[in-house]
Amino acid sequence: QVQLVESGGGLVQPGGSLRLSCAASGIRFSIYGMGWYRQAPGKQRELVATITSGGRTTYVDSVKGRFTISRDNAKNTMYLQMNTLKPEDTAVYYCYTFGPGYWGQGTQVTVSS
Repeated sequence: QVQLVESGGGLVQPGGSLRLSCAASGIRFSIYGMGWYRQAPGKQRELVATITSGGRTTYVDSVKGRFTISRDNAKNTMYLQMNTLKPEDTAVYYCYTFGPGYWGQGTQVTVSS
């Protein structure tokens, strides 16, 4: 049974940081590209960052220089380090496996003073 479990979300003040994790099980994690998406209330789901099986990364312009995606294949885990958070980063963040197309359940990130 495939599972992607996100964690690390929460409430943070503007300018703060959070690190999200996505723990995968039931799949050959190391061979797949992975991504983080987010969905804010009333908006479409947006691709935030991707990482290939080899570690190459891409980012949406709005998070470049603030977010860092990474993976640890030995731990079957992907991460999203989010720094200098802004209120517009508030959303539910989902991890995604490219190829088989698996989604996690999402973790809420709220940036507010």
